[in-house]
Amino acid sequence: MKMTKTFKVFFESEKAGGLILLFATLLSLYLANSSIQTEYIAFWETHLGHHSITHWINDGLMAIFFLMIGLELEREMYDGELSNIKNAALPIFGALGGMVVPAGIFLLLNFGTSTQNGAGIPMATDIAFAIGILSLLGSRVPSSLKIFLTALAVIDDLGAIIVIAVFYTDNINFINLLIAFAIMGVLFILNRRKVHSLIPYLIGGLGMWYFMLNSGVHATITGVLLAFVIPFGDGGKNTSSYRLQHFLHKPVSFIILPLFAIANTCIAIDSNWNQELNHPNTIGIIAGLVIGKPLGIWLFSLLAVSLGICSLPNDLKWKNIIGAGMLGGIGFTMSIFITLLAFKNDGEEVITYSKIAILIASFIAGTVGFLWLKFTLKSSKYKEPETN
Repeated sequence: MKMTKTFKVFFESEKAGGLILLFATLLSLYLANSSIQTEYIAFWETHLGHHSITHWINDGLMAIFFLMIGLELEREMYDGELSNIKNAALPIFGALGGMVVPAGIFLLLNFGTSTQNGAGIPMATDIAFAIGILSLLGSRVPSSLKIFLTALAVIDDLGAIIVIAVFYTDNINFINLLIAFAIMGVLFILNRRKVHSLIPYLIGGLGMWYFMLNSGVHATITGVLLAFVIPFGDGGKNTSSYRLQHFLHKPVSFIILPLFAIANTCIAIDSNWNQELNHPNTIGIIAGLVIGKPLGIWLFSLLAVSLGICSLPNDLKWKNIIGAGMLGGIGFTMSIFITLLAFKNDGEEVITYSKIAILIASFIAGTVGFLWLKFTLKSSKYKEPETN
């Protein structure tokens, strides 16, 4: 598989962003358990208007993150790996398995309990962390594995977005929802009329976000919807889609995601933190991410190849797919995001222990995945061919 220049830019941004994300998480955990614990945690709960700082980050800034994910997904569908159904089938099936199997493991342990709503938590993959870990292996990683993992993670995020929209939406205000979609319809007309200025799309996007926020559907969905009405054109550097995607890479990777990590990992860990690790919820999260992810990704990918729907790239082996599946178990950002929605009515304690389970699972998945790939990938250096 060939890596386009746009893909390389995306990959490099996510790689660096993963390292920043790791630092932000460790810093937040340290401060939340230091002598300024009370003041630090209280800061993130400070209200600006009607919402806390954390709420503005989760419902506001994260919509921008989803906008960038939507733009990357659009590019992959029109001009990348997902534009060819034969090539797209492998990461699509892998992502599907990486969602179904972890959710199944979680439900096996939690069905009929008060925590069964958390089935979406182990379905997610953190793009930045997964790519960041993969990048540590350097030039021994073939381009096809980078493309597979990135495409899988993007599709995985799309799946998580659908899960959020369908399963984590409570009461819907249909008037506000219709207004949001009406604005989207106007933006779609502007797209078809070849209006390439980003200004009306961004203003319309703010309107969509406001009405979506007040519709009961999670406001971050706006980001993905907006991405698909922004003109793509031929995908070149002068197109609206490319300019916005290129502009968003650094602020999303180096500001928005680290802020999300800092705000949502300010966890005060008490001396009895490990007592909840034997709860079906925490076991389900850890087992889903650490075992379910690689099993599901490998199993569904193998099924797709066995049925002749797609083929395994020449420079990859099944043990490499298993390694990529292990890195797919780094849920972090999206898993925490879904936790906040799944257990918003269940109290802070459930959310805290779920976050701890996510951190443990992500650490295990990242460490084991790195070591697995380090010993299974050939040590020879790959020269990545590029296309425009």
